[in-house]
Amino acid sequence: MPDLNRSLFESGIADLAPLAELALDLRNCWEHTADPVWGRIEPELWAITHNPWVVLQTASRSKLKALQADPEFRRQIQELVGTQRHRLKDTAWFQRTQASSSLACIAYFSMEFGLSEALPIYSGGLGNVAGDQLKAASDLGVPVVGVGLLYQQGYFRQIIDTDGIQRALYPYNDPGQLPIVPVRDSDGEWFRLKVDLPGHRLWLRAWQAQVGRVTLYLLDSNDPANPPAYCGITSELYGGGPELRLEQELVLGIGGWRLLRGLGIRPEVCHLNEGHAAFSVLERALSFMEDSGCPFDVALAVTRAGNLFTTHTPVAAGFDHFAPSLMERYLRRYAEARLRIGLHDLLALGRARPDDADEPFNMAYLAIRGSGAINGVSRLHGAVSRRIFQFLFPRWPEAEVPVGHVTNGVHTPTWDSAAADSLWTEACGRERWRGTMENVGNDIRRIPDEALWQLRAKNRSELVHYVRERLGRDLSTADASEPGRINCDAVFDPNTLTLGFARRFATYKRPNLLLYDPERLVRLLTKAEHPVQLIIAGKAHPQDEAGKAMVQAWIRFTRRPEVCRHAVFLSDYDLLLAERLVQGVDVWINTPRRPWEACGTSGMKVLVNGGLNLSELDGWWAEAYSPKVGWAVGDGMEHGEDPAWDATEAEELYRLLEEQVIPEFYARDRKGIPADWVARMRESMAQLTARFSANRAVREYTEKYYLPAAQAYRERAKNHGALGKELLEWQSRLRQHWPAIYFGNVHVETLSGQHQFHVQVYLDELDPDVLEVELYADSPDGGAPVRQKMTRGEQLVGATKGWIYVAQVPAQRPAEDFTARLIPRHGGAAIPLEAAQIKWQR
Repeated sequence: MPDLNRSLFESGIADLAPLAELALDLRNCWEHTADPVWGRIEPELWAITHNPWVVLQTASRSKLKALQADPEFRRQIQELVGTQRHRLKDTAWFQRTQASSSLACIAYFSMEFGLSEALPIYSGGLGNVAGDQLKAASDLGVPVVGVGLLYQQGYFRQIIDTDGIQRALYPYNDPGQLPIVPVRDSDGEWFRLKVDLPGHRLWLRAWQAQVGRVTLYLLDSNDPANPPAYCGITSELYGGGPELRLEQELVLGIGGWRLLRGLGIRPEVCHLNEGHAAFSVLERALSFMEDSGCPFDVALAVTRAGNLFTTHTPVAAGFDHFAPSLMERYLRRYAEARLRIGLHDLLALGRARPDDADEPFNMAYLAIRGSGAINGVSRLHGAVSRRIFQFLFPRWPEAEVPVGHVTNGVHTPTWDSAAADSLWTEACGRERWRGTMENVGNDIRRIPDEALWQLRAKNRSELVHYVRERLGRDLSTADASEPGRINCDAVFDPNTLTLGFARRFATYKRPNLLLYDPERLVRLLTKAEHPVQLIIAGKAHPQDEAGKAMVQAWIRFTRRPEVCRHAVFLSDYDLLLAERLVQGVDVWINTPRRPWEACGTSGMKVLVNGGLNLSELDGWWAEAYSPKVGWAVGDGMEHGEDPAWDATEAEELYRLLEEQVIPEFYARDRKGIPADWVARMRESMAQLTARFSANRAVREYTEKYYLPAAQAYRERAKNHGALGKELLEWQSRLRQHWPAIYFGNVHVETLSGQHQFHVQVYLDELDPDVLEVELYADSPDGGAPVRQKMTRGEQLVGATKGWIYVAQVPAQRPAEDFTARLIPRHGGAAIPLEAAQIKWQR
């Protein structure tokens, strides 16, 4: 059990320890068995915050004493704690399927984690993914530890003033009110560590949050030993300018790895959730230098095999980059005194052109050069990322740029409603989200129409009730006179088709595409026989004036007298609001410009609740969509920021709603059930829920990346990095001799339906075993290219290291389609990630 807040015990109620144990485990945000306990202690505060730790901290001591005197209450707590402890020890998927694996720890670094509104240290999608993956790792028993930052203010809170303008508030995150505890060393002292910054030593405090089986460590610069400017380094997520961002990323990467090392945690795998955490690459190499006595280049060659870089960025301009002068101020001493390399060598790791002294330092390039594998977060985003990074692998075909993909997923138990949980439990069993989920699709297909439609009706009714309450609070916050302007109890109807759109308000997400023709939207919403109701939510970054203008446009629209009962804008979009929306809406709408939605996970969250998606063919929906499971906008092509195309897709969006979505919802059989709609619900739930879950994503990361990375790292680390040294020597020989190798004559014969190729290759002083010669042909239909390994034959007469290479391929295609190429080969290296040389015969 973690170190508990001492204020609980100063009251003399020692029996509070089991309650604190429950309150401090963030499993409570997806396993709701203890919810009645918190509602009994402080019902009003629990309803507002859903933060068990705040409830426990705030409750009167006398009330807690009285509850502790109730034998039934004590029995209930003992059962809950017993169940929780049993769950922590229970054999999970990883222990069952990977019993022979020696993988002991994966360190997951992220700038933000969206776990619960009780711990507001997230902004949006990146944090949601990180939080859901930690939760799924806990369910599956994957040995992950998280590393992040504890922000004093977190991301801003949104209010809307009487003019419909977004205002930003930055409430203080009081650590005593957050479900975290200090990390303590073996002597019981608060764990603190230091990082050198220009002119001063930065002290960092360490905290931990418990996420079931997973521990999340958070670093905090608000230490009394720091000057005020340094106390504020972890003040605000994505605030300030480049210097603050650099400081935060140094704390995350260097401080985060140093924290793990100080705690005796030795991860085999380091997972960088976006390039923000790339400085951990340097500190991990430094740790290996200290342990092995190797120089930096060997240490990096060894440790990179155990690093995985996940990029979420769909445009090259989106990666963090820093001016050379700023990097010099902050990292010259670290490079020279700690890594024992020149600043130039460090900066070269983050540059496309290593010798260009004016080029900024790019965190994504550092992550690429310090990792053994790279992945995007959807199939389409993998392809987009290969295009973005192709220039780092000159002359390699785009399809072979070393970026794979693991499509994101959501932690289903976090996002399902109570009614959805009951329905899935009845159909698939209570443990359905903790295994491999093979049968959940078939099981859910057996649910009768009546049960599926009752689920939607119940969820929608609960959402309508919530909207009325929340809208009243929002209007009161904006202006005390506002509630009188509209009767909140008359807003929305539990029997009406309900659409939801909640996103970050950025121009590329086109949050106002649905507002393209306001009068047409009014007619769509207010049609008497087939009405529609719409919920809008989302924040614009405080410095994004275009985004804030789009927020204001929606506010003005929803305040129109003929609209205000059919459409609402709910302010301060957060995890609690998101949970309500994805549970209750019938259709989730998403309209980004393709391909700028790397994945998008909000639409995945409606799946478990029987909601449907109407979305642009971008991100996850580009691989999920079929006519049986929802509706798609767009032609699957890229059109940039063309206003004419925006108009075309707005027209398509309205037409889909008017001609397909709305009529299908209201086409009822004699029992009042829309049979076609329910059939679409059933297929969406059956086909997509498990496929786009964090359970699947974490299992895929484990099998595809974590296990191979751990094995590769262990191989390279043996004998003080002997394999790392060998790889460096191999790379050096390639660089030295590559310019001198060339192709000679090519002879082709076509016999018995086969093209027989004989290719002369001159290798200079290189050993043939360090190279591979292939025949290559592009696929005519956009599929995988043909790669046929050529066999080394006889040596060319009179030639030094000149050989004939031979291969044959079916003569179904012209011989001219095939080209010989020469690439590096090493059994322990990732090609072309660690050796990007390539030479083509023509």
